[in-house]
Amino acid sequence: MTARDVWIPFAPDTVPGLPDGFDYRVWDGEDAYPADPADCAFYVVPYMKTADVCVRPLSAMTSVQVVQTLTAGMDHILPGAPDLGPGVRLCNARGVHEASTAELALALILASLRGIPGFVEGQRKEEWRSGFYPALADKSVLIVGYGSIGAAVEDRLAPFECARVVRLARSARTTERGPVHPFVELPALLPEADVVILCTPLTEGTRGLVDAKFLAGMRDGALLVNVARGPVVDTGALLAELESGRISAALDVTDPEPLPAGHPLWHAPKLLVSPHVGGSSSAFLPRAKRLLARQLNRFAVGDPVDNVVHTTK
Repeated sequence: MTARDVWIPFAPDTVPGLPDGFDYRVWDGEDAYPADPADCAFYVVPYMKTADVCVRPLSAMTSVQVVQTLTAGMDHILPGAPDLGPGVRLCNARGVHEASTAELALALILASLRGIPGFVEGQRKEEWRSGFYPALADKSVLIVGYGSIGAAVEDRLAPFECARVVRLARSARTTERGPVHPFVELPALLPEADVVILCTPLTEGTRGLVDAKFLAGMRDGALLVNVARGPVVDTGALLAELESGRISAALDVTDPEPLPAGHPLWHAPKLLVSPHVGGSSSAFLPRAKRLLARQLNRFAVGDPVDNVVHTTK
């Protein structure tokens, strides 16, 4: 391996355990590059930057061997894969966002069911909005996309006395908590769920998955929670269901995103929106830095890196 540059969005002296022998170049999406991209062997993609920024140096990275994102999803990087040479490994940040995203999913569920947004509004207006509100206890929950984040969500559901937690993924398998159903069973499982949590990655197969047919299959009064990606949900179809008052929703991600001023989602009934903060919490940096140290130590001695999602041809 001749190229020894590692592009990283953090100061290397803030990342414990990085191996010696590399030239660490700090780049977090600025206009100017820190060095010649052709000398980069390992590229750590800047976090929370637009897709055009993240893929901009790829075509010039003629020596890169690993592209490491700090996100669970790869949809912002995969369009740049054709600009890379063969054999480049694209790795995601599995293990970094599970705790934070699952925590937010639970927060959105509880806030929506227990009427927290209404209480905040009532506090501002000095209104005492007492009454009975739905609980998570005794609810049936469907997790759509049972990867590491979906499993972390279920871990946090365990103390809440849910009547049932159903797991759904691309293919059937068995876990310690029980069976995972394949996507083909979605139409039969959807009407039984009180809470539907979207944790699936954005792929061509999941883009627009939650369309008018999907939403019509949800039971009256059900709650849809999206901590996946905005385009997994057809925004127009969701707006129609929310305006009918038949279901409610909580979205950490939207389509479009960020949500522009004046967009109807801002004022849709029975909707709680958070600004894509599932992964951006105090839990992020320690886990991200541990991942980078582990990956770079493996790369330094020629061991296979973890979390490979795609290898270029």
